Amino acid sequence: MEIALAVAVLGTMFGLLSAGVWIGITLLLCGYVAIEFFSPAPSGSLLASTVWDGSWPWTLTALPLFVWMGEILFRTKLSEDMFVGMSPWLRWLPGRLLHVNIIGCAIMSAITGSSAVCSATVGRMSVPELRRRGYDEFMAIGTLSGSGTLGMLIPPSIMMMVYGVVAQVSIGQLFIAGVGPGIMMMLMYQVYVIGWAKLFPSRQPPPDPPMSFGQMFWASRRLIPAMSLILLVLGSIYGGLATPTEAAVFGVVGSLLFSAAQGTLTWPSFQEGLIQTVKTTCMISLILAGGNFLSIALGFTGLPHMMAGWTAGWGMDKYTLLVVLTIVYIILGTALDGASMILLTAAVVLPMVANAGIDLLWFGIYMMIVTEMSQISWPVGFCLFVVQSLTGCSLNTVSLATLPFMIMLIIGIVLIAAFPEIVLWLPHQMVNKPG
Repeated sequence: MEIALAVAVLGTMFGLLSAGVWIGITLLLCGYVAIEFFSPAPSGSLLASTVWDGSWPWTLTALPLFVWMGEILFRTKLSEDMFVGMSPWLRWLPGRLLHVNIIGCAIMSAITGSSAVCSATVGRMSVPELRRRGYDEFMAIGTLSGSGTLGMLIPPSIMMMVYGVVAQVSIGQLFIAGVGPGIMMMLMYQVYVIGWAKLFPSRQPPPDPPMSFGQMFWASRRLIPAMSLILLVLGSIYGGLATPTEAAVFGVVGSLLFSAAQGTLTWPSFQEGLIQTVKTTCMISLILAGGNFLSIALGFTGLPHMMAGWTAGWGMDKYTLLVVLTIVYIILGTALDGASMILLTAAVVLPMVANAGIDLLWFGIYMMIVTEMSQISWPVGFCLFVVQSLTGCSLNTVSLATLPFMIMLIIGIVLIAAFPEIVLWLPHQMVNKPG
């Protein structure tokens, strides 16, 4: 029965995906097949109740708000302000302004929570400027598309909200847990750029004219709006002043005020941002509803518990299981986006992970890193498409330029597996602090 169930569900899934059916509808239909033909439970009533229950949790309220905040900021001059504000302070680093892509994407990640918005917003300013100054285009492309993945890891992250809802893990704790690994990955990217610059000094343009400390300090004023939004959103969460949903409200209000002050908040741009927010939120909500129903359906069939038992029977320790899952997710990343990877596998993988004794909070950050891989995996990586549209280069060129960053993400998984406190130390400190 187990083999027939797996064949039926996987056959339905791949058949519908190959036909171009939406991911959310595919998940709903896969769940319907599983429960209708392999369980005595009533499929119709379960479908209705599961979709309804999955559509109104309070934790999902933050999702459209963070998406809207990103859409508002996408239409501002924030990337230009960051470039002008950061560039004077990075001229002493080997690789110089290539670090603007990395740090700029990290800052945008801490504001918008979206990889696509990070790459597009920073790239609109940095790509033309780096070309004008004569920087190596291959490295400029790689740092932009690779660093755009930080949007999933550095909080607030939309994918963290998706995982938190599916795995029933605190979204606030996930946000806190993402800080250490996010900083780690940003520093690894910078070390790579420094090493490349040391090896190939001839592929860098001549240094910019020197600036006085006063000029550098004056240029830094352009960073005030971005840093203010970061402090407003993340500071309110980490300081215990607001929940993620309340912090998202602060972020939307702050981004609207920031956009109005810049003169970029027009009625057409306001409407366009709202429409795109509704589209993105509806897409993610439909996928979540489908994923919830598939999880419930497979739970009635008993498949997740059987697979967890198989894992125990195979004698795989948690490290072997993580190696297997990483290989599976790298393969899935060549065909699926991040949200689909999480939701397609959650029903089976989460019981296996829990059975192996892996902390689900830690596993959430692991999922963010492997999901980042899907953003830069050929041929469907969304960050690759964004950077391709910004640069006009071929998809193969963008993929090759981003390959070192894919390797660093794998190294990042090894590091957090070897030293789990990189993920867990800060959340434990926040939980155990006095008062």
